[in-house]
Amino acid sequence: MQPNPRSDVNVLVPFDGNPCPEPYRQGFTRTDDGFDLRFAVFRTDIAPCKGTIVLLHGRNECIEKYAETIAGLVGRGFDVGTFDWRGQGRSTRFFRDARRGYVDDFSQYATDLDQVFSTAILPETRPPFFTLAHSMGALIALLTAPMMANRIERMVMSAPFLGLSEEGPPPGFLSAAAGAMCYCGLGRTYIGAGPRGITALRLETNKLTSDAARFARNKAILDPDRGLGLGAITAGWLRAAARAIAAVHDPAHMASIRIPVLLVAAGAERVVSSTAAEAYARRIRAGSLITIAGARHELMQEADRYRDQFFAAFDAFVPGGGA
Repeated sequence: MQPNPRSDVNVLVPFDGNPCPEPYRQGFTRTDDGFDLRFAVFRTDIAPCKGTIVLLHGRNECIEKYAETIAGLVGRGFDVGTFDWRGQGRSTRFFRDARRGYVDDFSQYATDLDQVFSTAILPETRPPFFTLAHSMGALIALLTAPMMANRIERMVMSAPFLGLSEEGPPPGFLSAAAGAMCYCGLGRTYIGAGPRGITALRLETNKLTSDAARFARNKAILDPDRGLGLGAITAGWLRAAARAIAAVHDPAHMASIRIPVLLVAAGAERVVSSTAAEAYARRIRAGSLITIAGARHELMQEADRYRDQFFAAFDAFVPGGGA
């Protein structure tokens, strides 16, 4: 493993009411293009170990937000490896204004996954390996699935980002507008709520979760002023996302996905397109889909009545998944 480019002893940030298992290993690993990626590896004490969950976050998420989920996975008998994508959490940001949600191209996220898997997860955890990915993380998992075919046994996708919600402007319009803004040198421009991020949301109208306690917890963790959260997406991020969505929908790419995939859609989805997830599950050779009626976008952060259904589907799909 490459020497840690930063000397943090404890890289995770503690928050009241958000207990996290003790990491087996934590630190930073540096990509060849100079991004420091924060990672954490957790090992279960349950024997025999059932394998390792590679936990991939969505946009504007971080390791701390998944402390509850990590504890549940370790309690099921799995090791867990996870990390912050470049541009968010405590990994290297793109700009001095660290609140801007940006990436040049989703191929950079593919680089991040390969880097962390090869240097931190593979050496420190136990096979077999399974992917659990949310939203943007699910898009990246599908984008990189051909590359990971000999590494990952199965993938579970939570509310996969395969298209924008139908309740907003037409995706083609947004994609064209973002491309035009980038062409004019405005790729860093916020689209949407600006720099406040999740702090601009209210429980009553948020599209993420119906659970008041988890919403408040995540709002505290991802307040951009506290260093882990982001503001709104930028034109550059939206253009990169549109290109990645087009790439995973290419028939040749879909035919190349050999890893069995379970896509889990939220029945009350208003962030990404559940229709796109349903169509995708029908078209890939080893895909299936479950919809959780009434659930909002963040299935692993939802009220227990929805969250329990998500993990019941996980347990049924991943060998040894039952606690």
